Amino acid sequence: MRDDTSPRVADLRRTRITALDVIRGFALCGILLANVKPIAHVGDFPAITRLGDLMSPGEPAAPDDAWMGLLVEHRFFPIFSLLFGVGFSLLSESAAHSARRPRLILLRRLLVLLAAGLAHFFLLWPGDILGTYAVIGLVVLLPSTWLPRPAVAALAPVFITASLVLNGDRSLLIAGLFLLGSALTRYGVTARIERSIPVPAVLGLLLAAFAALVMIPPASGARTPALGGLLIAGVYVCALLVLLGTPLRPILAALFAPLGRMALTNYLTATILVLLVARVPGSPADGWSSARVALTSAAILTLQWLWSTLWLRRHRYGPLEWLWRWATWARRPQA
Repeated sequence: MRDDTSPRVADLRRTRITALDVIRGFALCGILLANVKPIAHVGDFPAITRLGDLMSPGEPAAPDDAWMGLLVEHRFFPIFSLLFGVGFSLLSESAAHSARRPRLILLRRLLVLLAAGLAHFFLLWPGDILGTYAVIGLVVLLPSTWLPRPAVAALAPVFITASLVLNGDRSLLIAGLFLLGSALTRYGVTARIERSIPVPAVLGLLLAAFAALVMIPPASGARTPALGGLLIAGVYVCALLVLLGTPLRPILAALFAPLGRMALTNYLTATILVLLVARVPGSPADGWSSARVALTSAAILTLQWLWSTLWLRRHRYGPLEWLWRWATWARRPQA
């Protein structure tokens, strides 16, 4: 094994891209908003039915959920999927400079994620996405490391288009976004993500205009939830990148980066917290209003932000992130 204390490797491990942490933390907030109601009703329906509902694009069930359908549903998992591809390729670059068998590092990373996802699925909530990410990572991302970057960049839109043609098949969409994030990293776009405001500003406006066209009747149709969610997700990412180039950057970093740096820990503990809240005496048996969902999410995120901020003052990684890193590299990381 190569010396992992070399300047190049040390630089790869030391440098964090603040924008990625902010975007990941922002996406975590949206994921929680989308998941609170399904998690709270985890005992109401058969597991397969609930999982099928979560994996298929659908419209909000009640008028009270209209804002959720417009701003939240199907808007945040694409961001997480893109970032997963980015993070995988960043790890691949780091492993290539520090390990004799870098793909073994990547394999362990995905297998540990699969184990965590299965535990989450069977013990807590059948809507878990980690296991899905791990399986698609094993089938698509890991083999893509043998492909030249033009091939990866070309395959990404193929998977995304196929997903939309098949009425928003989520597995294909995740695979395409994984490859898109990987291609962005391999072409160096991720490293330059915070250097330009005009590019995300123009791209965000184009995506917003396209989203308006496809989501307004009579243009809207069966594929609208998936396509609209993908476009709005792109608008969110572009808007954050623009705002990070303004005086709001310190505020955004303080609000979202701690959540993003501990995304795995916060994602899994959120399930536990929602389940606890749902079992408080007096919780409505006939459903949760959007207001209750928003208040519950805000309370949980506030607690997680406080925990994350305090924890990261003393540690480099969140507790589950630290364990995941240990299992990935097969050696104890620095605390």
